[in-house]
Amino acid sequence: MDSVVSLVEVLVQGLVFAIFIRSIISWFPIDHDGPLIRALDSVTKPILDPLRRLIPRIGMIDISPMIAILVLYAILYVIQSRSAA
Repeated sequence: MDSVVSLVEVLVQGLVFAIFIRSIISWFPIDHDGPLIRALDSVTKPILDPLRRLIPRIGMIDISPMIAILVLYAILYVIQSRSAA
């Protein structure tokens, strides 16, 4: 059971990192058709797109990456607390 929890922790941390990097990259005028950007899009799109449909933009600011990271950390907290018990 501990190995499954460890694997989920690593996957969640990797997903948080991917969302963070994708958010930072969106601030810069770079080619969005590159292989790195497409890889980040394919990993983060299934999480961010449903949130973008639910959460409206605040002016020009898209807060869905922040919400996604908070939700992922909440899931990670629940998993860690259940495995410690």
